[in-house]
Amino acid sequence: MEADLLLIPIDRASPEPVLRQVYLALRRAILSGAIPAGGRLPPTRALAARLGIARNSVVAAYEQLLAEGFIEGRVGAGSYVAGDLPEPLELPPPAAPAPAPVVPHAGLYGAAPFNTGRCTLDDRTLQVWRGLTARRLQRPDPALLGYADPRGSAALRGAVARYLRAARAVRCEPEQVVVTAGAQQAIDLVLRVLLRPGDAAWMEDPGYPAVRAALEAAGARIVPVPVDGQGMDVGSGIAAAPEARLAYVTPSSQYPLGVVLSMARRLELLAWARRAGAWVLEDDYDSEFRYAGRPLASLQGVDEAGRVIYVGTFSKVLFPGLRLGYAVLPPALLEGVLSTRLLSDWHPAALQEGVVTDFIEEGHFAQHLRRMRQHYRGTRDALVAALREHLPGRLEVEVPDQGMKLLARLRPGLLDTAVAAAAARRGIIARPVSPMFLAAPPVQALMLGFSGHEPGALRWAARELALAMA
Repeated sequence: MEADLLLIPIDRASPEPVLRQVYLALRRAILSGAIPAGGRLPPTRALAARLGIARNSVVAAYEQLLAEGFIEGRVGAGSYVAGDLPEPLELPPPAAPAPAPVVPHAGLYGAAPFNTGRCTLDDRTLQVWRGLTARRLQRPDPALLGYADPRGSAALRGAVARYLRAARAVRCEPEQVVVTAGAQQAIDLVLRVLLRPGDAAWMEDPGYPAVRAALEAAGARIVPVPVDGQGMDVGSGIAAAPEARLAYVTPSSQYPLGVVLSMARRLELLAWARRAGAWVLEDDYDSEFRYAGRPLASLQGVDEAGRVIYVGTFSKVLFPGLRLGYAVLPPALLEGVLSTRLLSDWHPAALQEGVVTDFIEEGHFAQHLRRMRQHYRGTRDALVAALREHLPGRLEVEVPDQGMKLLARLRPGLLDTAVAAAAARRGIIARPVSPMFLAAPPVQALMLGFSGHEPGALRWAARELALAMA
């Protein structure tokens, strides 16, 4: 009996603590009758030595079994299976391991090189952030610790409005700003308010997969609108669905191709929206990081008719874990968006709002952006140089003037999905672009993030990508 027990398998790679593995194995043996009532368990020291684990793990397992009545101790004689247990239970066969849950956009979470949407927090920003957080906690405002305004705090909305007017030429008042849990929530709220099943909605082709999923969830009839060197081809959208309810667009840096919507196309889009009574959803996801000249003015700032909904985020400029974004809404949409928000999420994280407000109002945000622009320009240049060194002839690198990622087009004959899979096996996240196309002929290219990664890691990853493509 004791010889059998000494063969308990210990999986050191398992997240299950060792003491619980021992406990479960012993309990299973008792319940199945492998150790009969009255059977003696081996001494804790002997079992620990045989399994190569610490004795206190075995002692803890025995104590748990003793507390639950599975075993009993006899002074001077050791531990025995309790004699008053019922007949052995017929245990069902072990269940097959459950399949891993399918998590939408799970690749977003990884820290591997080339993953997109990652941010750098330098020591200066971290020090300031710690100080502002500590100050807020030392003198907590009661308003930040209870239920709050579903629009977000008045102080943060005012800070956002002033920043957007100065930096992005957005026309807005604090009353139009709604603070959300990231840009994706803002987009989802707008779609749920504006769209009914079957409504036509323009989407750039190729376009952002998460918004495509949100449009599908809203029951929209997605109308793919091709993208060329001037951005979304508005004329094609009008020809395909002149009655569309909404157009989703990334005018400052088209996702994923990175092109800028030309002024002629912007005015054409706004004129269509005004005639059709349609809405334009402007996703300005990374406009703060421009490396050649000043950031481009927003589409919303050119809109005279109030048809543009502007969405931005702090996730890309500070860190994604902050979960704070915002929407600037035309007044006619405010009530509907706030009512919809209350169905699932009462208000933003108020304490974090206070810290972000201080960060902006005291000038730290502008300083952080200046440092990050310089840093990301350096990581962009390091990645471009490494790709050109290690992958000449296999990739055509497009050097972006803005954003946190670049596009690398593959030479003819290579499939981006196959390259991405090979890269993943080497621990690299290279996003294939072809699956982001809806109807237009797909481009075979990789989207490679350079923000949030150090130059050395990017150079290593470029070498690994070359090996994967070999």
